[in-house]
Amino acid sequence: MYQGVLCMNKPQNFTSFDMIGKLRGILHMKKLGHTGTLDPMATGVLPILVGRAARACDMLPDENKTYRAEVQFGITTDTEDIWGKQTAAFPDMYVTEEALKAVLPRFLGKILQIPPMYSAISIGGKRLYTLARQGIEVERPARQVRVDAIQLEAFDEAAQTAQLSISCGKGTYIRTLLADIGIALGGGAVMTSLCRTAACGFTLRDCYDFAQVETFCKAGTLQAHLIPTDHLFLMYPVLHLSVQQAQQYRNGVKLPLGQLTEAFPHQDLYRVYGSQEEFLGVGFANRETELFQVRKNF
Repeated sequence: MYQGVLCMNKPQNFTSFDMIGKLRGILHMKKLGHTGTLDPMATGVLPILVGRAARACDMLPDENKTYRAEVQFGITTDTEDIWGKQTAAFPDMYVTEEALKAVLPRFLGKILQIPPMYSAISIGGKRLYTLARQGIEVERPARQVRVDAIQLEAFDEAAQTAQLSISCGKGTYIRTLLADIGIALGGGAVMTSLCRTAACGFTLRDCYDFAQVETFCKAGTLQAHLIPTDHLFLMYPVLHLSVQQAQQYRNGVKLPLGQLTEAFPHQDLYRVYGSQEEFLGVGFANRETELFQVRKNF
């Protein structure tokens, strides 16, 4: 049974669920998960959690992402990207490189975004995109998101287009960010392409396509191309257990913190390994009980 992280370069016109479905057919296994959705028209890094690694879906410590986005100024659409229905045009809008660079700092740090109607967010038990397809628009509360960096990579003044590299936290809608930048510039803007270049600490260099995965499976080498599960948790310090401690830990026994010499006074979560350097999972140091317990094992 395969286990680990399979980084895929998602093609256009595939949802994240489509990726899972196709890989289930290639790998002949059901236990797969992904680390975060990408819009169907987006491409790029989509880490797939294979086998027991799928248990990490709800506890990923590194949810930072980086995108390369292209934007067209002067129009808006109902989806905030070029594939939607045009809702407005701004023939008098003219963006210069200097003006664009001047507004970008406004969108750094913790900012508020109103999620687009064409999104998977649920309000009142219904997905927003379902309501949008029915022509229904509902009020969406603004949400706080985090944008760490925006770098202008290219600008075409004649075409009124730009390419931006954006680093951000979980839940940030890039097309909404670009639409808001367009408003700040006195008109509107739509996203024309989006590629996720990094996610969960992995980059495009780590990624494969479907054809490569099929080749690995036929050659019996897929496991060698999977990234070990513990790489998802590299930001946590390491804690080694003895043979006896590891056996107790696997059985759910809580270990006295005083017996764990590698435990730090103010650190709660750890990557846990057995005496043979085998990765066991993520453990939690409960400072109230002074006991070390399983957070999740793999």
